[in-house]
Amino acid sequence: MELNAQKRGTRLHVALSGELDHHSADKARIMLDTLLHDVTVRELTLDLSGLTFMDSAGLGVVLGRYKTVHMRGGRMIVTGVSASIDRIFRMSGIYTLVERQ
Repeated sequence: MELNAQKRGTRLHVALSGELDHHSADKARIMLDTLLHDVTVRELTLDLSGLTFMDSAGLGVVLGRYKTVHMRGGRMIVTGVSASIDRIFRMSGIYTLVERQ
């Protein structure tokens, strides 16, 4: 799993690539939490177009970072959602919490 981040003002854009599963979830969580340690971040965009696989552990990573941003009064956006990840997101109801672009 690879992560590429860019911050502009209060917006953080993170592009993920590879697999976000039980093997890589802890690494992704730590990396994202390090970036979100900056309390000025109010908008987190996760670009998932580079992900080839995501399981429930990956979903947990997304939900946990949503909680962090939401507690600051911010919002989370997901982009580049593949059909397989979209299915997981729809089944979980995550689209009631995060925006999809």
